[in-house]
Amino acid sequence: MESLQNFAPLILMFLVVYLFMIRPQMKRAKQEKQFASDLKVGDKIVTKSGLHGKVLQLHDDGTCIIESGAGKMKFERSALSMELSKKLNEPKKK
Repeated sequence: MESLQNFAPLILMFLVVYLFMIRPQMKRAKQEKQFASDLKVGDKIVTKSGLHGKVLQLHDDGTCIIESGAGKMKFERSALSMELSKKLNEPKKK
């Protein structure tokens, strides 16, 4: 019983780290993967570097062609920002 009491703080610390750091990060990664797979032609998006554009083509190799003010560019789907794209597409409040 005494050995369990010695390990209790360590177990509690691991549980807290899992609940507040590891689990939310896994959930976010899953959401970003779902966002990238749900993209379709015509979606307005924002890249992680801040480039605004519209999806013209989607390729099976994980890339997409985006049209912006600078022309057509090829990006990896992982370079698209889920948060900024959702914020761009949500209805504006008056």
